Amino acid sequence: MMKLFVSVLLVLLGTKVSAADPHCTIAVTVNDAISASTSDYLERAESRALENKCDSIFLRVNTPGGNLFTTRLIVERILSSPIPYLCLITPKGGHAGSAGAIILQACHVNGGLAATNIGAATPILGSGEQMPEDLRKKMINDTVSWLEGVTKLRGRSLDFSRDIVTEAKSLSSEQAVKDGALDLLSENEADFLKQAAGRKVVLGDDKESIVVVGALKEFSPDLRYRVLTFVADPEFAYMLFMGSLALLYVEMTHPGLIAPGVIGGMGLVLSLIAFHKLDVAWGGLALILLGIAFLIAEIFLPSFGILGAGGLISVFMGSLFLWDKTTGYSLPLSLIIPVVLVLAAFFLGIGFLALRTLRLKTRDVDHDLNESQGRVVTIDSNGHAGQIHIMGETWKFVSEDSLSVDDVVQVTARQGLTLNVKKKKD
Repeated sequence: MMKLFVSVLLVLLGTKVSAADPHCTIAVTVNDAISASTSDYLERAESRALENKCDSIFLRVNTPGGNLFTTRLIVERILSSPIPYLCLITPKGGHAGSAGAIILQACHVNGGLAATNIGAATPILGSGEQMPEDLRKKMINDTVSWLEGVTKLRGRSLDFSRDIVTEAKSLSSEQAVKDGALDLLSENEADFLKQAAGRKVVLGDDKESIVVVGALKEFSPDLRYRVLTFVADPEFAYMLFMGSLALLYVEMTHPGLIAPGVIGGMGLVLSLIAFHKLDVAWGGLALILLGIAFLIAEIFLPSFGILGAGGLISVFMGSLFLWDKTTGYSLPLSLIIPVVLVLAAFFLGIGFLALRTLRLKTRDVDHDLNESQGRVVTIDSNGHAGQIHIMGETWKFVSEDSLSVDDVVQVTARQGLTLNVKKKKD
């Protein structure tokens, strides 16, 4: 009887354990040109996968290509990853062009759906113009040797890796599988993941591992990714950089305009992020500090709200770019927006109190002056203007009376820094 009870208990426990599958796979989607936003997105996805103890990363690829430097960073990340990248060209009709084709060669397992293609990875200028022959030869040879090393590591076609760079060769996914450039041809995503599961791969530390595919956990592109994608477009990033320098020059040569300085400062930080000269997280911190500086300056400078608005925008964008490198989690909008609103209320409140105090002070000074007497210390030739000493200060004056030095006068009004006075009768 006891053996029967134990057997039933083990069966129930086994059923419960199998129902709660501990394995997971982080799923990410790249549908835009490869840029700084893509590198940042994949870095966060990998951190999220490791934090959740997931077994693999499923990367959907549909891209025309992109920045070669960013592509190198992504390839380095994939080659050193402690968990396998499973990369699929999807949806049907999509393609992995140029930079996308190179990234596919670095993936531990790659594949494509029917009616997709891969290739055409010849380096070109971002503007699409023809580059000088010497520079073109240098870039092609460098890219070929680099890609051959990646391809050899993954055991794929060396001919394909050379031809897509030197001849801009492009193949359908069906043909790429036959030529050894892709591992799998699949009907859909589920079919690809099913075929990828159980394959033997080599991870970053030269350790052999078996691919495990678990429940998909989507890591969808967020607002941070969309903002970075917009900013990181090569042509836009270049124009943003040059425009920011021009605006900062205008601000330095015409102090007090304020708007050029605010826009130029924010644009300069964003362009440095797009050029990979500033890490995204550090760029976010720089934007936050810049925004706080703008908000503090708003209290002391008459900017008509330009510094305040620029500061709030800078803090908001900087908060979007902050994230925890160990988990891949970024700050949610539900936290960022209230913090920005609180900052806005705080600095608007301080500004209101400062303005109110200034008005009270101005009113008190006018009241005290109008009740005060002074003594003439200098006069012009006609005796109707000059300087008086009043309340321990020296002021300019004008008067309808003809005055002499040491005459006692009574203040009747104030016009800016000039007092209207009349002669005090004995």
